[in-house]
Amino acid sequence: MQSAIDRYLAKLRVEKGYAPGTLDNYARSLVRLLERASALQIGDWSQLQPAQAQALLADLHRQQLAAGTLRHTVSAWRGFFKFLAGEGEVQANPAVGLRTPKLRRKLPEVLDADEMGQLVEVPGDDPEAVRDRALLELLYSSGLRVSELCGVRWADFDLAGGTLRVTGKGSKTRMVPVGSKALEALAALRAQDRCGDADPLARGARGKPLTPNGVRARLKRRAQEQGIWKRVYPHLLRHSCASHLLESSGDLRAVQELLGHADIATTQVYTHLDFQHLAKVYDAAHPRARRKP
Repeated sequence: MQSAIDRYLAKLRVEKGYAPGTLDNYARSLVRLLERASALQIGDWSQLQPAQAQALLADLHRQQLAAGTLRHTVSAWRGFFKFLAGEGEVQANPAVGLRTPKLRRKLPEVLDADEMGQLVEVPGDDPEAVRDRALLELLYSSGLRVSELCGVRWADFDLAGGTLRVTGKGSKTRMVPVGSKALEALAALRAQDRCGDADPLARGARGKPLTPNGVRARLKRRAQEQGIWKRVYPHLLRHSCASHLLESSGDLRAVQELLGHADIATTQVYTHLDFQHLAKVYDAAHPRARRKP
């Protein structure tokens, strides 16, 4: 039963190009299922019944796993049994009818334009300041995921054309624009580090590639130094980039292309943020809507 899991994860890694973090999540979900099967003395995946899978899901719910985690867990189970069915090892998928808690989508947090300017304008000309300024400007300019930032190499840039080739989720490649402020910061970084085309953009003080956790730590420290005491993390810059673009342009499809969302419904969450901005403007400006202090 473990070998079936290993074969499925290998398929996702090799054929689907799933990221390591996604594969780890799938592995955890399937290990939970294997542990329950072992406790029930089930020796073959074809013996697992829908009621047994639903009981495990209920146990995980009682352990207060988030609704999103439970939905991802069930998705991993369904995909696994679909794979086994294709291999002729099971006749039915016991995860097909599983019920999961309704997911309450929270609006993403964002920084306003003034806060973003305060954050990315890192003072100083020392090597670390030059490096951090380039990373923060690029994160905000192009709405990158932190994993995408850590995968960028200098060969991926067309600095003259102001574009960057990014490899995102599922090993999908897209082109994103790079703003003028970010281009200036990147030019200063390249002049400082004298990097070759094959070198990674995000490097630490000793020249080693930065990990996503390394970027998070740098960003948190810079935010505190810049006097921003909100919780600041790399995805906050991505949210802020998307929200500010949508607020100014109203072009949802363009924002979807920039962020690399496969489904425009994922991008539509930013329209709610835009409506919140509209509501604030309305309350402050409309003669019959102004609220008394």
